[in-house]
Amino acid sequence: MLEVHKLSVSYGKHAALRDVSLRVDRGEIVVILGANGAGKSSLLKACAGLVAKHENSAVALSGKDLTDLAAHRIVEAGLALVPEGRGIFGDLTVRENLELGAFAKRARASEKENLARVIDLFPKLSERLDQAARTMSGGEQQMVAIGRALMSNPDILLLDEPSLGLSPIMTSDLFKALTAIQKTGVGVLLVEQNARQSLAISDRGYLIENGAITGQDTALALQSDPAVQKAFLGLGAA
Repeated sequence: MLEVHKLSVSYGKHAALRDVSLRVDRGEIVVILGANGAGKSSLLKACAGLVAKHENSAVALSGKDLTDLAAHRIVEAGLALVPEGRGIFGDLTVRENLELGAFAKRARASEKENLARVIDLFPKLSERLDQAARTMSGGEQQMVAIGRALMSNPDILLLDEPSLGLSPIMTSDLFKALTAIQKTGVGVLLVEQNARQSLAISDRGYLIENGAITGQDTALALQSDPAVQKAFLGLGAA
């Protein structure tokens, strides 16, 4: 289980996150909904050890304190981030990108098995293993980014706007892949602009505004909430 307690982040004098608390269980999809600039990406980066946290913040995974660990130690603990924009190595092949994901000690013994799972999840990659990643479509590159994170054998997967820039068909395939990942027991913390499809596959959700959590509920309840419908689902507007 990922547990975040009173997480606060600032960039200079600007407070990006203020006392954010949440949890994600293994085998659960949790979505974070909020407007641009609400602090969603800062939340994921802070969990992954990419931005500094305030002194009172706490992040733990399966009881292990991750708060002050370096990013590579957090990956070793079982938390993997797929950043907005994918962050793959364009001049490397698909295979090389995926192999880099297995660099963590926790993943080395199961590298072949994890590669087989990634290929099973994204069959198109089997035809692209020796292709330079930069020559692939945006959707295929996103498959590589998610596959690379899965190669680290994570307990919890963090995804930042994975459908950004993808076609409707590729977006649909992406969300199907996320439900398949969930069934393997991996927990997913999802930041996603497509609120409708995110809530459709999620177990729970949190609302974030101006760096603070303003609500939380089951995904089903959030889908039925008039305020959520108006703000994120395009329903109920006057």
